Amino acid sequence: MNNQQWLDQVKEDVIEPERPICDPHHHLWDYPQSTYLLPELLGDLSSGHSIVSTVHVECGSMFRADGPAEMKTLGETEFVNGIASMAASGAYGDCRACSGIAGFADLMRGAEVGSVLDEHLRLSGRFRGVRHAAGWDATDEIDNSHSNPIQSIYLDDCFQEGFAELEDRQLSFEAWHYHPQISELTDLARTFPKTTIIFNHFGGPLGVGPYADKKDQVYEQWCKDVIELAKCNNVFAKLGGMAMPINGYGWHKRSTPTSSDEFIAAQSRYYFKTIELFGPERCMFESNFPVDKQSISYPVLWNAFKKMADKYSEADKLRLFHDTAVSVYRL
Repeated sequence: MNNQQWLDQVKEDVIEPERPICDPHHHLWDYPQSTYLLPELLGDLSSGHSIVSTVHVECGSMFRADGPAEMKTLGETEFVNGIASMAASGAYGDCRACSGIAGFADLMRGAEVGSVLDEHLRLSGRFRGVRHAAGWDATDEIDNSHSNPIQSIYLDDCFQEGFAELEDRQLSFEAWHYHPQISELTDLARTFPKTTIIFNHFGGPLGVGPYADKKDQVYEQWCKDVIELAKCNNVFAKLGGMAMPINGYGWHKRSTPTSSDEFIAAQSRYYFKTIELFGPERCMFESNFPVDKQSISYPVLWNAFKKMADKYSEADKLRLFHDTAVSVYRL
């Protein structure tokens, strides 16, 4: 049984199918074990909800095979910009997929990274920012991020020197790390108050390895740290990305995927607390597909978001599903 057949075991009527959505976080890749290119993306985008635009976030895909090492990451921007051009032609429907692109540039190169950022901008008018994944944990039971970060990378002098290159170029930073690192992101946000920082996936609350069976303790510490982070007005929060195996819910191991109601029962406290702290004007729902597709289907996921959003005003719903993302990414 392939993943889509497994996901199709849970079917739900789409809620508010006319509501416009910008999905501000997905990936595109082609690996031997997993392919998620335009056909697969369109399959999800056309599954019932009204997705009008999307943002691609770096995942180490399609780096150049040749040329200077620091410039190889430009291949991902070239690749995604081509997909975006295909979508913009209208030949594949009304959704403007990959209207925004967050790529990778090695901020540990310090000020020298400026030339790489300039080349990303030259290659695509859709380029909006950088993600240098920072997930690091002391235990061998949890893999560090694909960029192989050092411990406390946000506090490193070389990293901060490279980070300083973002502001003058009006580029944002996608902050992806694990929950014990949230306080370090707060320090970074306070050091660079004019740089837009986008808090990915609730800061990665871990639920495996030494964090297994400690959901309440993890949540309590997460709350303390996010209360401080939310005081930084340059930080915006993505609501999603917590159906990964590292989050510890185990849905990917079951004979049937999760439903929207089960998803809400397990995770809603993170959503409601983040919206309370940041406000809808600094929050945006995200799919994190195809990573979260290991646990839940695209239509069921957005159903869960719409059910949780039902308690908010129509103006706030517009912000959560569309307007915040469009504003932050200047789409």
